[in-house]
Amino acid sequence: MLWIRRAVRRYPLVAVTLVIGLAAAGAALGGAPEVARWLCTGWAIVVGTMQAVSMVRDLLRGHWGLDVLAVTAIVATLLVGEYVASLIIVLMLTGGEALEDYAAGRARRELTALLERAPRLAHRLGPDDELEDIPASEVRVGDELLLRPAEIVPVDAELRSEHAVVDESSLTGESLPVELAAGDRLLSGSVNAERAVRIRAVATAADSQYQSIVRLVEEAAESRAPVVRLADRYAVPFTLVALVIAGAAWALSGDPARFAEVLVVATPCPLLIAAPVAFMGGMSRAARNGIIVKGGGVLEQLADARTVVFDKTGTLTTGTPSVDDVRAVGGFTPGMVLQLAASAEQYSSHVLAASVMHAARDRGLALREASAASEHATAGVLATIDGRAVAVGKLSFIRELAPEATATELESGELAIYVALDGRFAGAIVARDSIRPNAAATIGALASLGLRDSIMLTGDAWPTARHVAAELGIGEVQAECLPADKVDAVRAVERRPVMMVGDGVNDAPVLAAADVGVAMGAKGATAASESADVVIMLDDISRVARAVRIGRDTKRIALQSIWLGIVISLALMLVAASGAIPATAGALAQEAVDLVTILWALRAIARRADAAAHREPRATPIERGGAVPAR
Repeated sequence: MLWIRRAVRRYPLVAVTLVIGLAAAGAALGGAPEVARWLCTGWAIVVGTMQAVSMVRDLLRGHWGLDVLAVTAIVATLLVGEYVASLIIVLMLTGGEALEDYAAGRARRELTALLERAPRLAHRLGPDDELEDIPASEVRVGDELLLRPAEIVPVDAELRSEHAVVDESSLTGESLPVELAAGDRLLSGSVNAERAVRIRAVATAADSQYQSIVRLVEEAAESRAPVVRLADRYAVPFTLVALVIAGAAWALSGDPARFAEVLVVATPCPLLIAAPVAFMGGMSRAARNGIIVKGGGVLEQLADARTVVFDKTGTLTTGTPSVDDVRAVGGFTPGMVLQLAASAEQYSSHVLAASVMHAARDRGLALREASAASEHATAGVLATIDGRAVAVGKLSFIRELAPEATATELESGELAIYVALDGRFAGAIVARDSIRPNAAATIGALASLGLRDSIMLTGDAWPTARHVAAELGIGEVQAECLPADKVDAVRAVERRPVMMVGDGVNDAPVLAAADVGVAMGAKGATAASESADVVIMLDDISRVARAVRIGRDTKRIALQSIWLGIVISLALMLVAASGAIPATAGALAQEAVDLVTILWALRAIARRADAAAHREPRATPIERGGAVPAR
């Protein structure tokens, strides 16, 4: 059968072990016990030698692993003539790989589902609306595409039809369909619902949201080294205890077979397999909740985190500020100030730029092209428009060009964007950004999970920063921070591990500097997502608390699986030391231990914490006053 051939190609050592076992059984039943003995002994020597070579290499690198016990058990059973037990141990070791692969495949299902759904085809519309089917990789920015019902959006696009309903669950974990209107953005990888629609590509396939998710998933799925560290913490004590019990059994009984019988039930497959399966299951569960975790080590750090640090704009606040007022001075008109400021902000990547441009368009002001423009990170932007020098940004930045610039009076929660024209102070644009409705509840949920120390870092002025911190109950705040200041602040945190939650390009350095960097990546902040250890695909800060809960559940289940294997193995070792378990029976019993610990580890895939018993933080009425973004 096809599946048998596939299994043999994938697990050749298991296949050979089974064939030799059947051949040995046939020889023994056919009256040739010596043939059976040599078949089992020869193959056990081959596999034992391979394991020994791997063990020596690890020891030379300073890594003491659990394979020491396995090799010792094979050698011991061969020396006392328990060749059937030797073959069962070999089957245990080679079959462990197959069991782990199956369990990890079960756990990885949600991760691989994203990869399997990668868009491959697009329907491009020509000048006369003729359709051309092309690979998604050949779509170019500006191409008009037809998206049929139930088809996957091939690239990031803008909706041209009046209305559409899409399913973004594979991207964000949000199960409810999303309704879109003409001009709204469609993310690649989302699924069109009930009717065919026209879309216009705004990015190539390589630069689209879905491909960035695929890269994150592949990186997460391939990360395995941190998982091994957790199991190996128990390698030395477990090995020493097993050898002491085996040696004592031999010494007290005078029978060397006792030594082999004890080591047979001490083989460490539960420790080698259970922890990786649990962590892969935790990563799978996180992916199902719209959270991409880049490796098992990250789940460990999430579980152990003690301090949480937040960026403000786009993290604790919605990141979509609105312009409330334009205060022109020095003979300039509000319309002129807003129009030229918005024209200059076209060349800025800051979140405030979009708000200023949106306000200008709402007022019917046409944006002008600049003959020259440059952005000064976290400070502002300079541009030459219609021959006029336009500067937009922080007060300190504007004062370098227009020393007479003065701070405008602000209410709590407001922020001023200052403007200078031709070296003269022209006025201020006042904006406001609201706090996320569930931000305070999320901070409370994190505190209940053990992250009681909370810090907010922002580039905003102190009055605004203090206002937001007071609204949310954050214990410590640092304002007027440059990106380098945020990195220094995170490095200075004493209660570790420290988790940093941020969003946007200027958060990339501090996310990389934290023990665990969490990026609110739903809006496509690529630099932040690449620097972070965890990416929240849904624009929902409560998922941060869910990520920590998943990390804690996963680590607890991994440790339970390890200790379950240890306790059962210790019990079997003590029974074997009395001579009550022959080597062959002990090897079979150890296979049952393997199965129990793997099944226990698979509990990490779906825990009740995702159900109503552990609902995520709900919105609280704290939107009044609002928070504001900083440059």
